[in-house]
Amino acid sequence: MSSDNLATLAYLALLLVALGAWFIAQARRSPGKTAQHAAIWGLIFIGVIAAIGLWGDVRQTVLPAATTVSEGGAMIVPRGQDGHYHVMAEVNGIRIAFVVDTGATDVVLTEKDAARAGIDLAALTYTGRARTANGEVRTAPIRIDISLGGMEASRLRASVNEGEMSQSLMGMSFLSRFSRVEIARGELVLTP
Repeated sequence: MSSDNLATLAYLALLLVALGAWFIAQARRSPGKTAQHAAIWGLIFIGVIAAIGLWGDVRQTVLPAATTVSEGGAMIVPRGQDGHYHVMAEVNGIRIAFVVDTGATDVVLTEKDAARAGIDLAALTYTGRARTANGEVRTAPIRIDISLGGMEASRLRASVNEGEMSQSLMGMSFLSRFSRVEIARGELVLTP
C-alpha cells in the first residue's frame, strides 16, 4: 500500500471517529432523532456508493462516447451499447448510419437508406443472394459514392438488401480501403 493510500485511509478513519463521537453525543440528548439522522446518512452513503459503482453503465447510457479522430487521422469508434460499432458515413451526399460488419463482403444498404440516398428502388433488380443470420435474402447490386473519416470511394460496389434490416452495414468493400482496421479495448480504430 502506498503512502498516499495510507494517508487517505488515516484521514477517513479520523473522519469516521469524529462522526461516531458526534452521533454518540447526540444520542444522549435525543436518541430518536439521532437514529433518524443516522438512517438518512446511511441511505445517502449507500446511494453514493451505488452511483459510483454504476457510473460506467450510466455514463454509457446517458453520455455515449462519440467517434473521435486521432492526431494521426485515425478514426476511433467506441463500442455501442448493443456491442456493435456504429459510424455515420455519407452515401451520395446523404448522411447514413451504419453498423460496422467485418463479416460483410459489401456495403449493404437497407431499402429505406437506399431511397434516402437517391437510389430508385423500382429500378432495382434483385439478382444476388446473401446468407445472413436471419437466413438467405435477395440483394440488388448498386454503385455508390461514399465517404467516411476522410476516406472516399466513387462508384463503389454495394448492394441493397430486400430483407428486413434495422440498419445499413459497412462491409469490407469499403473498410479494406483503410490501411488498418483494428478492434482493441472496446474501440474500433480505422487508420487511413
